[in-house]
Amino acid sequence: MRLVLKAFVTGETMPASHIERLLSGVGSLLAIAAVFWISTAALGTDHALLLIASMGASAVLLFALPHSPLSQPWPVLGGHVIAALIGITCYQQIPHIIVAAAVAVAGAIVVMYYLRCLHPPGGATALAAATSGAAHQLGYQFVLTPVLLNVLGMLAIAIGFNYFFPWRRYPAVLAHSGISPDEEVPDAELGISTEDLSFALRRMESFIDVSAQDLTEIYALALQHARDTHLQPVHIRPGQYYSNGRSGESWSVRHIVDESGATDPDKDKVIYRVVAGHDRRSSGTCTRAEFARWAKYQVSRNENSWNRVDDV
Repeated sequence: MRLVLKAFVTGETMPASHIERLLSGVGSLLAIAAVFWISTAALGTDHALLLIASMGASAVLLFALPHSPLSQPWPVLGGHVIAALIGITCYQQIPHIIVAAAVAVAGAIVVMYYLRCLHPPGGATALAAATSGAAHQLGYQFVLTPVLLNVLGMLAIAIGFNYFFPWRRYPAVLAHSGISPDEEVPDAELGISTEDLSFALRRMESFIDVSAQDLTEIYALALQHARDTHLQPVHIRPGQYYSNGRSGESWSVRHIVDESGATDPDKDKVIYRVVAGHDRRSSGTCTRAEFARWAKYQVSRNENSWNRVDDV
């Protein structure tokens, strides 16, 4: 129960650097300042506040999650404009305001799904269009001014502001992923392709806020990190000790006691004995490549402790 409560309260960690968080705040500041100026000019200060709420939600996506599928130009533009159209239409055609508001939000969600422009803040725009007196006075003019002008202003700021930071460039297709085309791991080596990941996302039958391309790059980076931080088969030698580098009960140290020495990787096997940690005093046999995938680094015994050997 405590673990469930902790997960509910803390949520997922946000692995963003301090500079990334600061940039998200600065970009949002510029965007909302522009939105407030546009909305005030079109509606007046009192009525502008209702619409600014939905634009504030868009600012979170545009500047804190610029590579999210929900943050891309078409979802932002289409989501707000379509939601505003639906909201105004519902107000004009449905006499009961509560029903009009509910239908506007529900209709906006369904239409955004089918038009592939799902943008959560669009729901707030639909609600504002269906319930705001200022929106009712403007009618469909509300869709152009201030909604469309606000969206275009925010997109322009997002493109211009994020351009100066290669890892944040917006839209996502302009961003530098950290992997150049020459460094990308080929599909055959990955074992999966972007098409495979697209298929998997479709099979989830629910919207997942990540693209297949992002998953491919994440997988490639993770695989590259695993290679960089694990030993290679050539480093596995008889008589040496190796650790899996884990913590707690999963930590283990193995001693290579013999090898086959075969040239065929499938037959090049090693015999090991577990000398410390999990499954101590057990032994086993595996290929040298399998052992290398298990081993994090070489270790040596120093009195009552095991120390990492950096030079392998």
